[in-house]
Amino acid sequence: MSAQLRPQELPQARLVLLGTGTVGSAFVARYQALQRRQLNLPTLQVVANSRIALACDDAPDAALSRARDAQPGAGEPVHRLEVGRLGAGDIVVDATASEEVAAEHAPWLAQGIHVVTANKLGNGTAFARARAIADAAREGDARYGDAATVGAGLPLLRSIRALVAGGDHVHAIEGVLSGSLAWLFDRYDGSQPFSACVREAAVAGYTEPDPRIDLSGEDVRRKLLILARAAGVPLEADQVKVESLVPAALAALSAGEVDAALPQLDAALAERLQQAKAQGLKLCFVGRLDAQGASVGLRALPQGHALAGGSGTDNRVAIHSDRYSTQPLLIQGPGAGAEVTAAALLDDVLAVVSR
Repeated sequence: MSAQLRPQELPQARLVLLGTGTVGSAFVARYQALQRRQLNLPTLQVVANSRIALACDDAPDAALSRARDAQPGAGEPVHRLEVGRLGAGDIVVDATASEEVAAEHAPWLAQGIHVVTANKLGNGTAFARARAIADAAREGDARYGDAATVGAGLPLLRSIRALVAGGDHVHAIEGVLSGSLAWLFDRYDGSQPFSACVREAAVAGYTEPDPRIDLSGEDVRRKLLILARAAGVPLEADQVKVESLVPAALAALSAGEVDAALPQLDAALAERLQQAKAQGLKLCFVGRLDAQGASVGLRALPQGHALAGGSGTDNRVAIHSDRYSTQPLLIQGPGAGAEVTAAALLDDVLAVVSR
């Protein structure tokens, strides 16, 4: 019988970071901070984006800076080349929002490569892809770390999966799932137009560069799909009824025309706010799943409602189950921000290492 490697002799996992935007940059900063605290982290070998991949050596921040400044190239996608050099036990961190990268999650897992992701296009699109990811993780004995995909690392997915694993039955999940929309409707009180709040949120970095991505409700739909699947519900995207806040005329514009046309939002939102205030209610953008179906949209809630509290970018999620039938399990905390998202990614990396 061959001798087994002692823990200190085990080959160290290699780590590749895909994505050098705000989340990728925050990941590198936190990685270096944890290194200084001498945590047991795999070596960050490469940082890559759609343009270039660079070896980190002992200076991942320098590699990150160079990658961010790189010009577009041609040929085989960089992520495919870099991950092609990895093997079982290595780790890919997906800090992108790329469909092309998300399509590779299941094949990587099947090879035994762990995937840690903030990209919602893995478990938050077609159910067939989510099922393929789960099957591939089992086949490859690899971990799929997706805590950063919903709630910026709040213990939402972990809590739902633990309830299901313990035999509990989840009846409903409802929540304020978008940090940007939470901030907008916490801020919007009628003292200024809604479009002014949207511009303020964009400057603060709370929305996507094109705020229609947030206002359309599509991001919340994806998060609701991820939560539903964690609860064992095989929900498809077209089964979620979505109320977009974006008028058709605004949706049809090019990205460069959006800012000047944002006042198209104002009249409808002012009317909704006035109606809510007249009834003593608060506007919240909510995703909900229950036995009657799934929906995403703006709701006027009583001030004492479980989802009506919080402030700023807080996410608030209420989980109704057999165990929590009288009063829901409520999870609340910051639901947006590169730093908390990066922390969730590193938590999942550490969970892989300690497994």
